[in-house]
Amino acid sequence: MAQDSGVKDRRLAAGREGSLEAPTRHPIDWQSPDFYEHAALDKELERVFDICHGCRRCFSLCNSFPTLFDLVDATARGEVADVAKADFGKVVEHCYLCDMCYMTKCPYVPPHPWNVDFPHLMLRAKAVHFRDGETRTRDKILSATDVVGRIAAIPVVNEIVNATNRSRGGRALLEKTLGVDRTAPVPQYHRRTFRKQFAADPAAAAAQATAETRGKVAIFVTCYGNRNDPGLVSDLAAVLKYNGIGVILAADEKCCGMPKLELGDLEGVGRLKATNIPALGAMVDAGYDIVAAIPSCVLMYKQELPLLFPDDPDVRKVQSAIFDPFEYLWLRHKAGLLRTDFKKDLGRISYHVACHLRVQNMGLKTRDVLALIPGTQVEPIERCSGHNGTYAVKKEYRAASMKIGRPVMQKVDSSGADHYSSDCPMAGHQLESGLTQARAPEHPLALLRQAYGI
Repeated sequence: MAQDSGVKDRRLAAGREGSLEAPTRHPIDWQSPDFYEHAALDKELERVFDICHGCRRCFSLCNSFPTLFDLVDATARGEVADVAKADFGKVVEHCYLCDMCYMTKCPYVPPHPWNVDFPHLMLRAKAVHFRDGETRTRDKILSATDVVGRIAAIPVVNEIVNATNRSRGGRALLEKTLGVDRTAPVPQYHRRTFRKQFAADPAAAAAQATAETRGKVAIFVTCYGNRNDPGLVSDLAAVLKYNGIGVILAADEKCCGMPKLELGDLEGVGRLKATNIPALGAMVDAGYDIVAAIPSCVLMYKQELPLLFPDDPDVRKVQSAIFDPFEYLWLRHKAGLLRTDFKKDLGRISYHVACHLRVQNMGLKTRDVLALIPGTQVEPIERCSGHNGTYAVKKEYRAASMKIGRPVMQKVDSSGADHYSSDCPMAGHQLESGLTQARAPEHPLALLRQAYGI
């Protein structure tokens, strides 16, 4: 497509002006009326889309960027200005806020003067969409993890829900009524939740404190860990206790808010924060570190809530005290306090690094801890699984999610590894759904527990 020389010069300059400084992020001014102003949003979408069009480095990430570039290329002049504003939503709907474009690709993020934060611009568009009442009922149901989990745990209802999710007829019905793709993995719901199983030991003494860890942990169980995969949190608790770390559960816990964030329901995020932050802050005040086994939940407290509520000191307090499990274990190892009396080697592990773990900027701590086990080789795969919150279970996005995750699935298939694993259990099951030879994923915490022989 022919372009005038001014456009060419501008885009050549764009390729030379990427910032080499560390990325930073600005607080999200979501409580301002201007945040929801349609004309201002469209203007900012056009500005950022034009920068993305001139760069195109992110074409291989999520489906937002191919969608945008196809819309631009279909216009007569090949310019963003000629794309219908009504079509901007087609780009937004494919963003699941993984942050990979911001953290690994875009050269124009702050402090660059162009100030591109693509994921948070997509969040703003989703928030406007939600406030305008245009969000589908299906999407609201999928984001209501606490409500759905409580209902699914009711006796009899629990059996019906799980039987429906396992049967071909039930999955066809879910697809027809809710648009949940019949081939997508959906979680089991446990009537006996982790909180019902956990045996608290309030008298458990803290292990030796370090400059970075205090040696006793309050586990943020998470919706998924409590009702869908209690074994995951059991593995976490067992590993911590084996290392002499006192363990309790965070009190008054509700969903971290990530599903609501992905929906654009920022008021809903605020309501969940109003319950969780005081409870977690009290744990921090009592001398506990906070650990959660789901990367998205940790990211919510480390990044998203501090950007949504930048002036809340309790949010900052929790931000400074919450850890990914392997981040925490590696800090203990650095201080000479992690047990390495492993009973079993694990051979080769094909290890998928979850996107919401990568954007925490802490390095590959899961790999580093597992590599301490004699006779164990960890082969990281730093690509998206295609799971992405609720994206992969929706019928209209299922094919796109599988296309995104296929390179990871192929690597796992061809690895010949003894185990394959992901920090995100849902990503692990997404990979399982695309393997040529079916076998279940094993979470890194389960593998570490195996190696300890506990």
